[in-house]
Amino acid sequence: MSDYRIFANHAHLFPKNTKPDGDIDHLKQLMDECGIEKAVCFAPFQSQMERYELTQNANEWVANEIKNDERFVGFGTVHFDIGNLKEQVKQIADLGLLGIKIHPAAQEVKIDSPELFEVYEQAQEDNLFLSFHTGLHWHRIADYQMLLFDEVAYNFPKLKFSMEHIGGYSFFKEALLVMNNNSREETDHVFAGWTSINMEEDSFGNEIEGAWSITDKQLCTLIHQTGNKRSVFGLDTPYADAQKITKAINRIKNLPIPEEAKRGILGDNLREALGIK
Repeated sequence: MSDYRIFANHAHLFPKNTKPDGDIDHLKQLMDECGIEKAVCFAPFQSQMERYELTQNANEWVANEIKNDERFVGFGTVHFDIGNLKEQVKQIADLGLLGIKIHPAAQEVKIDSPELFEVYEQAQEDNLFLSFHTGLHWHRIADYQMLLFDEVAYNFPKLKFSMEHIGGYSFFKEALLVMNNNSREETDHVFAGWTSINMEEDSFGNEIEGAWSITDKQLCTLIHQTGNKRSVFGLDTPYADAQKITKAINRIKNLPIPEEAKRGILGDNLREALGIK
């Protein structure tokens, strides 16, 4: 294990034989290879379960899949098409899951819609952490544009949430604005999700920004402006492999930022946010 005791967010988990490299055995193998001690596992969306003709409730499935395994923490998902949103959130909490993954673009829901406000209200009451997909994802941008997260933070001041991918290349500054606008010391509750933000290479082997890339300078600026305790590292498995994840971990370790920030990003901040000792 790494001396950083890496606790990573954002591992998508799928039943065996549904998605290559997406089951718990592959995740364990990747964690061992990358020196990761602990990870947050996202339940599939219910629509993904149905796509594979699986009838089991996705939240019950992920809770059972990681049961009694101290390496994993579970986050549930909400099935917006069936209603009963507050009851779904309560079920997530009752199952012992510590958060919810929300993907506004993939789930085709608007960040500040009445339906999502129901979810936020119950999640805040149950002290659940939300991880949002942010940035480009081929759905109408009006539903998930970055500044709408300021409405979430304003209306639910005790709700902790991460903006995964930090808005990507196109919306990084807006993500930073939301974080800075909601910095109130003891009530800081908006986190940057350092997930799938590596630089890419062009056809000549030169480093270049891709659609999700965040530069070293931007990351250092984020730490300078928001502090050491508001960033968390994410995996995005199985969409990112061990090579990409190892590269991301080494990149964080080599950034010219305080050691406290590095340890925070790689695990301490997520442990504190989820109340894990």
